[in-house]
Amino acid sequence: MVVCEWQVFFTRRRLPRPRVNAPPLPTGGNLDAWLDDHDVLDGSPYLLDPTGHYDVELNRYFLGYLSAAPADTQRACAYDLKRFLAFLWDNRGGCSWRQATSEDRAAYQRWRLVDPRGPRVEPTTWDREVATVNQFYLWAVHHGLVAVNPIVARDSRSRHLKGFGGGRLTPAESSHQGSRRDVRWLPPQTYRRWRDVGVRGFGADGLPDASFRGRYASRNATFADLLIRTGLRLSEQTSLSVFEVPERVGGIQHARMWLPRAIAKCGSARGVYIPASVLADVWDYVEIERAQAVEQARDQGVYDRLHDPLVVEDRRRPVVMISGQRVRVDALDHGERRRLLIRTADGLQPAALWLTEHGLPSAPSGWQQVFKDANRRCAQHGVAIDCSPHMLRHSFAVITLEQLWRGHLQELAQMVPAQRETYQMVFGDPLNWVRIRLGHRSAQTTQIYLHTLQELEMETRMALVPDGWEPVEAHPDDLARGDDQLRPV
Repeated sequence: MVVCEWQVFFTRRRLPRPRVNAPPLPTGGNLDAWLDDHDVLDGSPYLLDPTGHYDVELNRYFLGYLSAAPADTQRACAYDLKRFLAFLWDNRGGCSWRQATSEDRAAYQRWRLVDPRGPRVEPTTWDREVATVNQFYLWAVHHGLVAVNPIVARDSRSRHLKGFGGGRLTPAESSHQGSRRDVRWLPPQTYRRWRDVGVRGFGADGLPDASFRGRYASRNATFADLLIRTGLRLSEQTSLSVFEVPERVGGIQHARMWLPRAIAKCGSARGVYIPASVLADVWDYVEIERAQAVEQARDQGVYDRLHDPLVVEDRRRPVVMISGQRVRVDALDHGERRRLLIRTADGLQPAALWLTEHGLPSAPSGWQQVFKDANRRCAQHGVAIDCSPHMLRHSFAVITLEQLWRGHLQELAQMVPAQRETYQMVFGDPLNWVRIRLGHRSAQTTQIYLHTLQELEMETRMALVPDGWEPVEAHPDDLARGDDQLRPV
């Protein structure tokens, strides 16, 4: 293997076999058995240095301490740590992570934040990166792999932050600007314009564009609508199965869906409320577009060729057999759900809700591309709106919190103190309600949206109050009367 820089890789079973077993391969070349023996899950990250060397002690961090973290967290940590190690190698004379000092860390901070030749990342990005490196070195010090942590730390004032070994230390080099970051979100009307032009293929005039050739506009629009109306993360929504989708019930404005712990980030299982109109669109997709994709894939024998599937034999009892044990579908993680099939009278079909045009479970990367294509189409039609899946999560939070606060304050204004106390005990705090819907562990995380609401309120007030700075012109009637006050244009 020829490697010229630090690389991040991810473990995967059932890889194609090389024709010749090189020395690094396990005896007999049975990689899957080696992964099984060492309890390494598929998708676990590992790093190779520029010489192609696998550092056993370094990669123990991913196989041990970090192995229980969500897949997205593991991936982000691997790339953040890789950037620091690459800086040491390329700019600090091939320095090893075992030799790194606080001076090396300071040089890395200058390069990441202020060096004209560096990337000059946002303070919030630096905060995440330095926290990742700090956590790695806390682990390394604990296991005796290094003597000193190069990241200078201080006691944390947060009640929710716990470092390795239960400590409460936080990097002193953090920018401390995370909670004040700008939240990008779309008001409902702006979102609908982005969706109609970018996803549904309308023109800038709001009318259908006859030249649009998107084949899956209805599915993609429904996916985006579900994101902005529920606040789900992209990984959470992509891993939904048909077992989670509520049935349509007349007369109910919001149907409650339970998001299982296995696919909720950080295990934040919670109730999710789907507006009736969006739920109707989801079921239309299931019964039309999704059914067509399943039928086509079934006719081509796609599901019969899948390796090691997990099959639900009776959809009324959503369980599968794994290693001779019954496991409920709601306990399956993201990877296992991609292998999940349901046996029906017509044959096998995936349990995943969102499928590709080939009838297989979609992936977050595919949906990221859908959003990029939509942004590109908006730009081509002169619509200056861009959007990402996480922006829709922010939009849900800001819009929902604003609506709840408005109704909350209107109710309280009409009550005497005793009634207000009872009302708050019954209905609680709007911020906490949004926190639960988003799956945040701490209300401090949700508070970033309060700052957005404060700015929104101030922008509204500024628009209504004349500032006296704009030029004014005399109206002919005023001049005829000899008025001294000039009327604004």
